[in-house]
Amino acid sequence: MPDTIGIAVLDPEDQLNRAFMALADPVRRKILARLALGDATVNEIAQPFTVTLQAISKHLQVLEGAGLITRSREAQRRPCHLNTTALGPLAEWIENYRLQAEERFARLDELLAGTTQKNNPEKEKDNEHQHNNH
Repeated sequence: MPDTIGIAVLDPEDQLNRAFMALADPVRRKILARLALGDATVNEIAQPFTVTLQAISKHLQVLEGAGLITRSREAQRRPCHLNTTALGPLAEWIENYRLQAEERFARLDELLAGTTQKNNPEKEKDNEHQHNNH
């Protein structure tokens, strides 16, 4: 049986909410961008920031609580890792709404194109005439 002490299992909706809340902060987004380049310790992550090491640690706790990063122990080091698996549900959620919006815009384009043709039949005839002469 795997060791799961201290690991809370969240429902997908709660996990999504925590991840989006974590991503709302620009410092945390920069931390994830840094971890996308490779694993790093807290000190390595903190280097480019003007906030305290304690503030970086709190940001890391939020990211870890959202499931976006994990930490391991390698001798004296405790590197942080980007959990790319956790990004999948976020991308899927965004993609779903992007596709819905594109479908609405496509229907609107079709409706507007039909309305334009009905309101301006002479222009349509002129366009056809010019097309046939070329």
